Amino acid sequence: MSPHNWIDLAQDADTGIETLRAHFEGHAYDPHWHDSYLVGVTEQGVQQFHCRRARHQSTPGKVFLLEPGDIHDGEAPTEDGFTYRMLYLDPQWLERELAALFDDAPLNSQLSFANTLTTDPQLAQATSLAFQTLHGGELKIVRQTALDGLLEHLTRHLHWRTRYSEDPRLPLVAQKAREYLHANAHLDIGLDQLAAVTGVDRFRLTRAFKAAYGLAPHAYLVQLRLSKARRMLASGVQPAAVAMELGFADQSHLGRWFIRAYGLTPAMYRNRCSNLPDR
Repeated sequence: MSPHNWIDLAQDADTGIETLRAHFEGHAYDPHWHDSYLVGVTEQGVQQFHCRRARHQSTPGKVFLLEPGDIHDGEAPTEDGFTYRMLYLDPQWLERELAALFDDAPLNSQLSFANTLTTDPQLAQATSLAFQTLHGGELKIVRQTALDGLLEHLTRHLHWRTRYSEDPRLPLVAQKAREYLHANAHLDIGLDQLAAVTGVDRFRLTRAFKAAYGLAPHAYLVQLRLSKARRMLASGVQPAAVAMELGFADQSHLGRWFIRAYGLTPAMYRNRCSNLPDR
């Protein structure tokens, strides 16, 4: 292996999905196959590989799609090498998730990729977002929403997806979901849990919630927690205690979301609102 090559590998505890980000120069790996579905995006350089008796060159923004058993290799045909990020999706997990996400999904709905390499900006964005949330250990509902978005893009060309039309239950579904989020904002809620409460699949739930409130359920939950965090910080509660009370993984996790929303750290906000020193 070249001294310039590197691999960053992690595994999501809830789903078992492996997330890989890597950089290779020259020869990357010999022909091999996986028992997982591989969905990846090239970030930088030219990623060249052979698969299904054809040579492919993936450049930044392109998505590569491999099914279990697809034999492939990898190399960098240019001096600067290539960098990519990839998700390894277990077939059994995929079958379960498709059934949960779309309650009309047929039993034989496992994915079959027509093309090994595709140019689809929306799919590329969904893949990168799923990688980012899993690799970064985001909130459960955030990770699940990103994965649902990925599956939505991966399946949108399948015939059974055309069956999804407007559902008269959806306005009530959105209201019920919102009430549940308000009552349980401190818990590590998953979309599957929220869907079970409202009686629809996750796809219909997310569509209904967005239509009613302009945000997906995960974004609404984060904003709800941040609103509570502001009130607690303004009353003088320490950021670490706020993070624990509201279900954030730790103080830094709260800080990332707080800065993203308000442009300053929780400690800075607390100090300005309460005039109390940060102990």
